[in-house]
Amino acid sequence: MANVKSQGRGQGWLVKALVLSVIALVGLLANPAAYAQSNTVTVMHELGEAVVTMNPKTVVVFDYATLDSLDEMGIEVTGLPKSSLPPYLSKFKDSKYVDVGTLFEPNFERIYELQPDVIFISTRQASQYAELQRIAPTVYLAVEPNDYLGSVTKNLRILGDIFGKEEFIAQEVNQLQQAFQSLRQQVDATGSNALLIMANDGALSAYGPGSRFGVVHQEMGFPPADPKIEVATHGQNIAFEYLISVDPDYLLVIDRAATVGGSISAKQVLDNPLVRMTSAYKNDRILYLNSQVWYVASGGLTATKLMLADIEGALGK
Repeated sequence: MANVKSQGRGQGWLVKALVLSVIALVGLLANPAAYAQSNTVTVMHELGEAVVTMNPKTVVVFDYATLDSLDEMGIEVTGLPKSSLPPYLSKFKDSKYVDVGTLFEPNFERIYELQPDVIFISTRQASQYAELQRIAPTVYLAVEPNDYLGSVTKNLRILGDIFGKEEFIAQEVNQLQQAFQSLRQQVDATGSNALLIMANDGALSAYGPGSRFGVVHQEMGFPPADPKIEVATHGQNIAFEYLISVDPDYLLVIDRAATVGGSISAKQVLDNPLVRMTSAYKNDRILYLNSQVWYVASGGLTATKLMLADIEGALGK
């Protein structure tokens, strides 16, 4: 008799559970807005707000850092600008991916035809945000010059929330944090400073803390060879004599011509007697960075790992 009562009590709980489930389902059907809300992610960003359906299927990406991260996450994209793809993302030149313009000039008609579920942009497309937002929810993911790792972490977590990859992102973020900590310790051990410059078809500009390449100083740990470098979008214009006066221990070089098709390479620009007078040249500490990563894709998951590898490679010299 006791067994019968126990079974009856268990069946009673089962019935109650089923009833509650049915009530919940009916409630969602009666209130589709609540159901929709439970299947969306609201992203607050610098340019506004985007309400994105979870696990969107038709994805347009204008930011190569985001494209890089989505690729590592195993997420398929539909459209992207193909003209400036860095070599490590060359698979996206395939015809199965729709070319949706350039980094600065979206093809709005083609994007509209795709009827995307979400569009990802960054600083290069910020001025186009309002028009893109009219086509589909548009998420602005930028990297703050003063907080590279913090920005990358925030952007990765947003992508993880949208695509249900929170656990994967948590692991990757943890590994990045450890990698930066390890690199900083290695940099500290050298006691060396650094200067990062960009060569642009014969012209030179320097970047310091707080600039778009400030990660070299703020997160990677190199003291700036010149702490007074002007913080400007395109860096501080410099001459070869500046390199002699500052005389950095490490000279880190980004070759813009290699990314946009200029005619004079950074190595050609720096092949002159004045550069040979610097300590960086004499000690073989001029490092030509992976320019297409640093210039067009910094902030991506793979790009960040490649940037770390660039600097680690320099420390052996």
